[in-house]
Amino acid sequence: MAASFKEEAHKPIDQLPETASRDELIYEAALHRAIEEGLAEANAGQLIPVEDLLKEYGLSA
Repeated sequence: MAASFKEEAHKPIDQLPETASRDELIYEAALHRAIEEGLAEANAGQLIPVEDLLKEYGLSA
């Protein structure tokens, strides 16, 4: 059974130290979201070959 949004939202909060700030929470939430989106794109086959990225930024392999 898939976890609810609230259950998933509590995970990064529960892992933060007691002294964590709101900014740290926002960073963690954004990081988790970016990772989830990246995994979804990869699972959908929406990948960019490393060689293409290197070429785009003028770097060599």
